Amino acid sequence: MTLGKIVTEFSYYMDQGGFVMWPLVGATLVLWYAIGYRFSVLRTRDRASVRTRLEKGRSRKEGTPEGIVDAAVARGLEIAAGHPPRLRKLLDDAFSDFSDRIGRHAVLVRSIVIVAPRAGLLGTVTGMMETVRSLADSNLYSQTGGVAGGISEALITTQMGLAVAIPGMIVGRILDKRQRQIARELEQIKDILCSEEGKGTVA
Repeated sequence: MTLGKIVTEFSYYMDQGGFVMWPLVGATLVLWYAIGYRFSVLRTRDRASVRTRLEKGRSRKEGTPEGIVDAAVARGLEIAAGHPPRLRKLLDDAFSDFSDRIGRHAVLVRSIVIVAPRAGLLGTVTGMMETVRSLADSNLYSQTGGVAGGISEALITTQMGLAVAIPGMIVGRILDKRQRQIARELEQIKDILCSEEGKGTVA
């Protein structure tokens, strides 16, 4: 299939769905940009425990941390090495950037997942109104498509709304679960470093 044919088919599909289709396409692009960002921030290759990562962090001489937890380990060890007073507050302040990063765009993803089916429902209502209007006028075909055009618009917008929302909901929940796990690991890093500082064992 040539590019021109694809563009023609896409334009026809969008026209059949009515005015709701373009906002839904825009929402799809924004949704998957946000999901891609969250995936890049939340992904990690090392599934070791926090204590193991702390030990690796102490032995690591150079190199860039692979993920956000390793970056937090490196920053936490750097702060704790100076044996500062009020270590917990310093760690809370230093880790606030990590907390912001792992939660960024989470609300945006959830909002689009909620709004997309409702936008599809709006198109469904518009399509059914066109269908009823055509039936009332005994007009199977009109400038806007008549009964067939109304039903087509109703079905296509419903389909599009669900096609945006369902994958976004599934992937979004997986990423939310990963976010909660990382948040717990960040708290564990602070707890361990503070407890070691209290025992005088921080390297």
